[in-house]
Amino acid sequence: MLLTRTTRFWVALLALFTLSLTALPASAQTPQTPQASVNRNDYTLGPGDVLRIQVFQSADLTVEARISESGVISYPLLGVVKLAGLSPQQAETLISNRLKEGKFLQNPQVTLNVLQFRSQQVSVLGNVARPGRYPLETTGMRLSEILSVAGGVAPTGADSVILMTTRSGRPQRLEIDLVDMFTSGDLSKDVVLQAGDTLYVNRAPNYFVYGQVQRPGQYALDRGMTVAQAIAKGGGLTLRGTDRGVRLHRRIGERNIQVLEPKLDDPVKQDDLIFIRESIF
Repeated sequence: MLLTRTTRFWVALLALFTLSLTALPASAQTPQTPQASVNRNDYTLGPGDVLRIQVFQSADLTVEARISESGVISYPLLGVVKLAGLSPQQAETLISNRLKEGKFLQNPQVTLNVLQFRSQQVSVLGNVARPGRYPLETTGMRLSEILSVAGGVAPTGADSVILMTTRSGRPQRLEIDLVDMFTSGDLSKDVVLQAGDTLYVNRAPNYFVYGQVQRPGQYALDRGMTVAQAIAKGGGLTLRGTDRGVRLHRRIGERNIQVLEPKLDDPVKQDDLIFIRESIF
């Protein structure tokens, strides 16, 4: 049975998830609290992040603040405090030390939580369920994680994703084959994203079938699809159709069209046009 593009994508994703679990120690496979809480100190604070800072038994020192473009917040008793570039734990220590050094409190217990992750974001565009900007809530978030947050590849999406990024100060364009990455289990292709990256999922390739078929029209081209499968996707032949003398029109370059007489097990390529002739008997 020919699986649809969406079915193959999620089957491959499940396989990769299972492979990842079996590679972990038993303690790592137990349920955990949400990722943003567990790895909160992997995150680097930056401009735009919204914070809640609390000091135990000092309600008047509880504030919600947004880190400014210059990387600072205004905090009671301390004035301007620069937090950009620190982890939440480092920021807690900084505020605690300054409260202690200023002799405002003897042993302040400071808790800092990130309410909105705004400084470290990536863009996900194209044929995904929910295009938009998404935060990198921890360092080391990978391409598959962000795609999952965006709802995964839409049924109209291609099997590959384009990553526009900057590495070592140089702009780069990478194309990652998702199906190959998931089915092979090659985690090195599941690249770690960084702030400012853009993911783009192109529209899936299509082919066309017309003539004596039940449902002539445009269809998504599945990986490894043959001429016979392409015809079947169009509902098969009509009573007047014949699979003898099938014509396939294929674009060669930008202007040239090549007309072929393919076998039923020949592969179909993107933008191919398959014509089913009428039987003369």
